[in-house]
Amino acid sequence: MCPVPYPLFTLISSGIAPVARLSTIFRQAADSKIITNAHLINQGKFPEFSQGSGDFFFFPAEDATTAADWIIEIVTERIPQKFGFDAIHDIQVLAPIYRGPAGVIALNDHLQEKLNPAANSKPERRLFGTIFRLGDKVMQTQNNYDKDVYNGDIGFIDSMDMIEQTLTVDFEGRFATFEWSEADQLSLAYVVSVHKAQGSEFPVVVMPVVTQHYTMLQRNLLYTSITRARKLCVLTGSRRAISMAVRNNKVAQRFTALEWRLGKGK
Repeated sequence: MCPVPYPLFTLISSGIAPVARLSTIFRQAADSKIITNAHLINQGKFPEFSQGSGDFFFFPAEDATTAADWIIEIVTERIPQKFGFDAIHDIQVLAPIYRGPAGVIALNDHLQEKLNPAANSKPERRLFGTIFRLGDKVMQTQNNYDKDVYNGDIGFIDSMDMIEQTLTVDFEGRFATFEWSEADQLSLAYVVSVHKAQGSEFPVVVMPVVTQHYTMLQRNLLYTSITRARKLCVLTGSRRAISMAVRNNKVAQRFTALEWRLGKGK
């Protein structure tokens, strides 16, 4: 079963409510290996990787540091050169965890350095432990109704006013200005967590899958990650880690009494 929020999962499992299951994926082309592998992973089977041409690739790496090195090279060189995708606007790296060499934080720092390096012509400011630089790809991390921006929105820093101490982000044509003190609502978004990517889609997804991320290696997480990609998906890591994720279909147990309440309504 593809991942759904726990209350809905419980409601579906109860048999009380009518349920319609969508078995056709429309985000990718009909002959896409992304679709094939989404179904395979859902069935607990190992994915099939493209050789030479295709839209689903795997780069082997036995540890998180090697996987991180592959990701930098794949995003900044290999995919743009082979497929013509823009490294910043088209490619989204998804990571299961925040810490470690192949985590969100470290990978963001490395990709920022490669894709938007410091320059005298680019103003920058360290705020809440993060360097924000003109042109950076950023994500809004909480709903802000006054600015009309919401948790998960991705944009680019359009301008920085060092006198007024503000930065302005272009969220696909919606411009929002943040004072320095409000910058904790933003994070770098060259890499985002799989959790933050739920509900989004991107032309290209690149993801590390390594045994060091064992606490997060679950079937629903892998399924969610690869189905965010419309045109191309690349995994780097170990086959053992992918197998761990595919085999792990456990749903976290929550003690909400929801099942008991639903049962009383029968």
